[in-house]
Amino acid sequence: MSQHDIGLVGLAVMGQNLVLNMANKGFSVGVNNRTTSTMEKFVNGLGDLPEGVVHEGTPDRIAGYETLEELVKNLKSPRRVMLMVKAGPAVDAIADTLVPLLDEGDIIIDGGNADFEDTNRRVPHYREKGIQFLGVGVSGGEEGALKGPSIMPGGSEDAWPHVKDIYQAISAKVEDGSPCCEWVGPDGAGHYVKMVHNGIEYGDMQLICEAYFLMKEALGLSNQEFHEVFKEWDEGTLDSYLIEITKDIFTVKDPETGNYLVDQILDTAKQKGTGKWMSQHALDLGVPTTLVTEAVYARCLSGQKDARVRASTQLPGPAEPLPTIEDKKAFIEDIRQALYASKIVSYAQGYVQLDAAAEEFGWKLNNGDIALLWRGGCIIRSRFLGDIKAAFDKNPELENLLLDDFFKNAIGKAQAGWRNVVATGARLGIPMPAFTAALSYYDGYRRDRLPANLLQAQRDYFGAHTYERIDKPRGETFHTDWIRERTL
Repeated sequence: MSQHDIGLVGLAVMGQNLVLNMANKGFSVGVNNRTTSTMEKFVNGLGDLPEGVVHEGTPDRIAGYETLEELVKNLKSPRRVMLMVKAGPAVDAIADTLVPLLDEGDIIIDGGNADFEDTNRRVPHYREKGIQFLGVGVSGGEEGALKGPSIMPGGSEDAWPHVKDIYQAISAKVEDGSPCCEWVGPDGAGHYVKMVHNGIEYGDMQLICEAYFLMKEALGLSNQEFHEVFKEWDEGTLDSYLIEITKDIFTVKDPETGNYLVDQILDTAKQKGTGKWMSQHALDLGVPTTLVTEAVYARCLSGQKDARVRASTQLPGPAEPLPTIEDKKAFIEDIRQALYASKIVSYAQGYVQLDAAAEEFGWKLNNGDIALLWRGGCIIRSRFLGDIKAAFDKNPELENLLLDDFFKNAIGKAQAGWRNVVATGARLGIPMPAFTAALSYYDGYRRDRLPANLLQAQRDYFGAHTYERIDKPRGETFHTDWIRERTL
């Protein structure tokens, strides 16, 4: 017990479950927490945890230390210290405290939901002090941390071989046994990929909610019918963790009222910020990650509950009579197709943003491996990701997922239903920001000409911002005195 394989600081539920996961896989772990009583309660309670949560021998592989100094003294060299604390200043504070206790070449690992820009800053900062720094994205929630999360490591590449065995052992595995953990790239690349994962998660959840709301408002489905629809969808191309849990949600009754619990929940959604970070950086990079951005805005609008209640009594909707849907089963199939096509667009946009970030920061990201990282353990895990990996394995330089033959054909088959769903929702006055954003992006991307020529003329008119011409080489700019040249 005097020489642990790794130390972990921060024993909230995620930290505790990662420790149990490591120890269950045979690794010895030293732990520390700012509140010593939390650490003592965790360590002293290991023997009381049920079989399956704690494997044979696990309690003997975990020891607690009241101070960081004691923890560091009891780690194997190179010392590996993983921080599972609140992102931001707390990471800097603990890392700075660790530096004088560590030797050159030792490793600090930030496993929290960090802003990738912080990791970009920390990696060279701690390198100058002789310490290797890793920014590791961990996805899968509390259950994933215990049973096998998706792990996205980035930072000091020389440190990766010293943690690879641990992280690949505790990560989720796909059907062929491959771990959902592989080196992503330098500096903040790991946390960037985790940020994009979380943004795509926002999009997936919003799309599912829009499909649900459309079926509820336009078709009047019962919760039992919702369960059957999502159960069927989970057995096909939409097979995923989020569809699976959505299916289950519609079966749960509220013990207090006897009603279905989902109908008792207030329609206001919260967020922790990673979806917003993705949208903000998309704007910085100049890439149109429109679906995730609309998903973020949908949560913001949901938060304006009181204002929406007031507006609901004043603002008119579509004029009567509203269109009727004659074939309920056919329309549900159209919604499934719209959900699938919009999901393809969401991931396509996410990978375009990853490519733009890689170019911006000089990272060499493997898009196929990233899809594999997300195949298991994480919130967006799905059958669909195998198709994405296959697309990038076939063409690592693929410019956009929409151009892959598999996805091109899938969009082609889904397109009629997708358009019908968006049009019907608009006619009924049912908001579908993510479905609509996905279709608008697709239609914009597939056109060789957009109305930005008029926009450039406007900019040149009022601000002399210049423009390019279709009959001149790219990069050559022109300016017109529009007031002098106008003819009417």
